[in-house]
Amino acid sequence: MFDRIREDVKAVFERDPAARGWWEVLTCYPGLHAIWMHRISHWFWTHGLKWLARLISHLGRWLTGIEIHPGATIGRRFFIDHGMGIVIGETTEIADDVTLYQGVTLGGTSWNPGKRHPTLEKGVVVGAGAKVLGPFTIGENARIGSNAVVVKEVPAGCTVVGVPGHLVRCKDAEQEIPEHRAALARKMGFDAYGLTRDMPDPVTNAINAMLDHIHTMDSQLETLVGKMHQLDTHFPDLKVPKLEVPEFEDEVAATSAEDEGKAAGSGS
Repeated sequence: MFDRIREDVKAVFERDPAARGWWEVLTCYPGLHAIWMHRISHWFWTHGLKWLARLISHLGRWLTGIEIHPGATIGRRFFIDHGMGIVIGETTEIADDVTLYQGVTLGGTSWNPGKRHPTLEKGVVVGAGAKVLGPFTIGENARIGSNAVVVKEVPAGCTVVGVPGHLVRCKDAEQEIPEHRAALARKMGFDAYGLTRDMPDPVTNAINAMLDHIHTMDSQLETLVGKMHQLDTHFPDLKVPKLEVPEFEDEVAATSAEDEGKAAGSGS
């Protein structure tokens, strides 16, 4: 039992940078308290003492704001961050190393008996306010974006956002950032494309598309100028001038210096 408690606390330190000490985590993290109470209620549920199991679950909900049905099956190193408003249904199955944020619902869409709730495989992360509804599987290491509504299976390693939820990226299809885009982004002072690594940002995606478009136009313009210079040597063989935005670049440099100063201050 104590080994499981140590494992739970270690999982908090690994996934929550705000955790400062063991005593704080043990006493001030309702997600941990909800998980521990669920283990007790689940033991009574599986041993036929269902009313007592529901009572313990009800007390856990009252104390933590997190409702976990005692019939739900939960694996090791399950982490609930913040947790208020989370609902986990009776036939939910959660594998190891899963993370849920506040306001998540793992619910059903049918009143029929049997499997009604989702199965979350190892390493799944479900963002704040997301709803996963139905008896399907969320694949290993998948990501569910905040406030998404997911009503169908999600392949392993994929990210789902929106209402209704739709796939925006899968790790198998993930590619490195093209060098031409990275170079053009640096030239423009934009370096936020890395935000798409875990949870895609629509503004960043739009800017990435514009960078690709600008790169294509630059390439075609240089080709056209080169061909015209070959036809008429008096036509200047010009290169596309460097894109400079002095005010923006100064602002970016100042922000970077300020961030570095804060980081150095916090490190000391």
